[in-house]
Amino acid sequence: MALDPRQIVGPELVPILEKVERGERLSREDGLVLATNPNLTGVGHLANIVRERRHGAKTYFVRNQHINYTNICNKFCKFCSFYAKKGGPAPYQMTLDEVKHRLEWHRDVPLTEIHMVGGINPRLPYSYYMDLVRVVKEARPGVHVKAFTAVEIVEIARQGKVTVDQALADLIEAGLDSLPGGGIEILSDRVHAELFGKKLNGEEWKDVARAAAKLGLRQYATMLYGHIETVEEVIDHLIQLRELQDETGHFLTMTPLSFHPEATELDDIAGPTGDDDLRNIALCRLMLDNFAHIKSFWILNTVPITYKSGEWGNKSQSLTYDNMVRMIQEAGRIPVERDSLYHEITPKVLQATIRPKLVPIPVRA
Repeated sequence: MALDPRQIVGPELVPILEKVERGERLSREDGLVLATNPNLTGVGHLANIVRERRHGAKTYFVRNQHINYTNICNKFCKFCSFYAKKGGPAPYQMTLDEVKHRLEWHRDVPLTEIHMVGGINPRLPYSYYMDLVRVVKEARPGVHVKAFTAVEIVEIARQGKVTVDQALADLIEAGLDSLPGGGIEILSDRVHAELFGKKLNGEEWKDVARAAAKLGLRQYATMLYGHIETVEEVIDHLIQLRELQDETGHFLTMTPLSFHPEATELDDIAGPTGDDDLRNIALCRLMLDNFAHIKSFWILNTVPITYKSGEWGNKSQSLTYDNMVRMIQEAGRIPVERDSLYHEITPKVLQATIRPKLVPIPVRA
């Protein structure tokens, strides 16, 4: 006999349960309750109601390749371990031929997306970014190019001495298909000043998003959590994204990103726990009612958390094909391969059944 949802969520979450069941938008106060209520299972149950209402048992994944074209950066964000610095990673800047070589690594895999981001390297000319996109399109015809955070877009415009609108238009002409998330981390003036003051502030980041939306360019959204942000700032971040999505409607998905303090200026911070990862995924699903998709980024969240997040409001992951399919099936979900715009491309035979046991799955040709 199934448990009464009210027993699962507990009395403090029942008012939010009733809102969720009616499909009502949650308030800032609701968000704060969800962020602090000790019944994490109850919060996850609420998120799963929304997830299954929207997507049933389907869990989406994409086959993509990440290319970080340079780690030279002049923003010096305190949370970053990627950029080149004394005692840290050696500086590099890929030539176009090196990018082509990287694209050859997975020539035998039917990738649908190339995800490219890099540091803010002031020595890269405007033409480099255009050629970078063209090289990918030439090397992998038909692939979707998701590239350049809002911070990179502003730098590209600066290099070309053009407006952000013109830079985006030129990139689209070169073959850019969508923008990734990133670049703002948390929409908080306090955190911005403390951790990444040389990057765009919240309003500047939103202006780039509005420019992208005006040109019909789809975009992903993110949230970096587990550093110095407060629960109030997390909820404010989500509400600001929700309001921006109400305005533009151009965001495809939301990816909560788990902060890893190792090799950063914040390495004295413990970093988020598995419970934090699951709660933030659930918060995104519950607060972002106008985002169709919530993505768990397994490289940061770890495979076990991504696995579990299939029951906590999440539905989009990336991993090797065999492992991804098996992980989704073991969680009792239906694996659905997607492209970057969430069009389904999975063979119907794979969608036809849920395989809760570990079974051999043929790789799609």
